[in-house]
Amino acid sequence: MNLARLFTDTAATRPDHIALRLNEQTISYQQLAEASERVAGLLVANGVTPGDRVAVMLPNVPEFALVYYGVLRVGAVVVPMNPLLKAREIAYYLSDSQARVVFASPAAADEVVKALPEDVGTSTIVVEPDSFAKLLSDQDRVDTVVDRAAEDTAVVLYTSGTTGQPKGAELTHANLVSNAEVTQSDLVQLTGDDLVFGGLPLFHSFGQTCTLNVSMAAGATLLLLPRFNAAAAAELSATYGVTVFAGVPTMYAALVGLEEAPRLPDLRTCISGGAALPVEVLHRFEEKFGCEVLEGYGLSETSPVASFNRSGPNRRPGSIGYPVTGVPMQVLAKDGTPVTNGDVGEISIRGHNVMKGYWHKPEATADVLDREGWFRTGDMGRVDEDGFYFIVDRMKDLIIRGGFNIYPREIEEVLYEHPDVAAAAVVGIPHVELGEEVGAAVALRPGATVSEAELRDFVKAQVAAYKYPRRVWFVDALPLGPTGKVLKREIVPPVTIEETTR
Repeated sequence: MNLARLFTDTAATRPDHIALRLNEQTISYQQLAEASERVAGLLVANGVTPGDRVAVMLPNVPEFALVYYGVLRVGAVVVPMNPLLKAREIAYYLSDSQARVVFASPAAADEVVKALPEDVGTSTIVVEPDSFAKLLSDQDRVDTVVDRAAEDTAVVLYTSGTTGQPKGAELTHANLVSNAEVTQSDLVQLTGDDLVFGGLPLFHSFGQTCTLNVSMAAGATLLLLPRFNAAAAAELSATYGVTVFAGVPTMYAALVGLEEAPRLPDLRTCISGGAALPVEVLHRFEEKFGCEVLEGYGLSETSPVASFNRSGPNRRPGSIGYPVTGVPMQVLAKDGTPVTNGDVGEISIRGHNVMKGYWHKPEATADVLDREGWFRTGDMGRVDEDGFYFIVDRMKDLIIRGGFNIYPREIEEVLYEHPDVAAAAVVGIPHVELGEEVGAAVALRPGATVSEAELRDFVKAQVAAYKYPRRVWFVDALPLGPTGKVLKREIVPPVTIEETTR
C-alpha cells in the first residue's frame, strides 16, 4: 500500500487530463507524475530513505502536490507545515519530527534559515518555481512507488496546539487512503469532469483529503487558490466553472457577505467542515448561490472525515450528519459510558480513519486513545433518535456561569440570525462572583447600525436569562487561524468586565 498510488494510478489512465490549475497555469496528470518522480530522485540524492520525515512548507501551489507525492513515492513521511510559521515554531516542528529535508516557499526561507542550527542535519530546498523546475530537470526520475505497510505512517500532521506544544498526529497510509475513498463514495462522488475548489490549506488534513487526494484519485481537476479571498474565490469559481466547493464556515460567511457575487451555475456540491457552521450562514449561502451545503465533522486525528450530511433528504441543517462508512461514533458521559440519545457528552470515534497515535508521545496518545481504539475528541455533542450527530461545543470552550453550563455555539447561532451580524464569537470572561461571564465579540456587516445594547437585548429575548451575553463589543474582524477557524484564545474584551446585576 502507498497513498501515492491514489494519484499514480490515475496518472497512468488519463495522463493528458488537467490535474491542477492555478489561474491560467495548468498541469496535466502526466506532467505532475513526472515532476513527482524527479522530486523522488532529488530526495534519494539527499539520502532520504523510507520512513524518514520530509517537511513541506508551501502554500496552495502546484509544487505542493508534486512534492507531496514525490515524498510518498520514496516511502518517506510528509510533515506539512504552515508557510506562515516563524523561526521559533519552525524549529520546534523540524526538531520534533526530525525532518531530513524541508521544502520551503521563498517567503518562508529566511525563517527556516533562522530556525536551523548549522549542525541540525536538515537540508533546506527553496521552492521558487523557475529555479525549482531547473533543479528538478537535473534529477534522475524515480518512477517506482515504494510499498509500505498499511499501518506505516504516511503523514505527521501537527495539531494546532491550543494548549501546550503542538502534537504530531501520525496518519497511516491506510488511514488516508480509506478516508479519501469514503469521502468519494459517501460524499462528493467526483468524476473526471469535476472542477474542485482548492482554497482549503493543503497543509491541513481537510484540504489534503477532501480536495487534493480525492480529486487526484477521481481524475478531477483541482483549482488552486494560495490565499483565500472571498471575491477572488467567487470570481475564479465562476470563470472556470467550479462544481465542488469545500470550505470552512468563515469562507462561507465571507462569500455570503459579498455585495456583488457572480452566479455559479456549475456548482453542484458544497461541503463545510473544520468548525461549526451557523445555520443562518448555511441558509443565506444556499439562497444566494443556489447550492446545498453539506456540513460534516472531523479532526486532524481522524484523517479528518468522521461524519457528514448526505445530499437530499438525508440532510439535517445544524447537524454534522451521521458517521461515514466504517466509522462508529458514540457520545460518552464523563465515566466513559454512553449517554441517552439527546443528552450531551463527549464525542468518541473509532474506525479506519483514527490515527496511529501522537508522534513520540505515548502518554498524550493514551490520554485520548483507549485500548479498543476509541478516540476521545474533546468535543461536546449529542445524537438524536435518527442517528444525526450535533456538535454542542468544545469542552474547553464551555462557559460555566454561576454553576450553569453555557455552550457558546448556541449563543452564536442566535447572533448570526441578526441581519447586521457578519461574524460572532462567544467567550467566557473571568468574573469574581460567577466564575465566568458571557461575552460576545461581533463583526458587523457594512452599513450596519445596530448598537451593542440592541444586540444584547436581541439575544436576551431568545435564550434563558443566564445565557445571554452581558458584554458585547464590536471588532473589525475575528482572529482566524491558518485553516480559517476562529481563534477564541486570542479574543479579549476591550476592558475588564465588572460585576453586573443585569
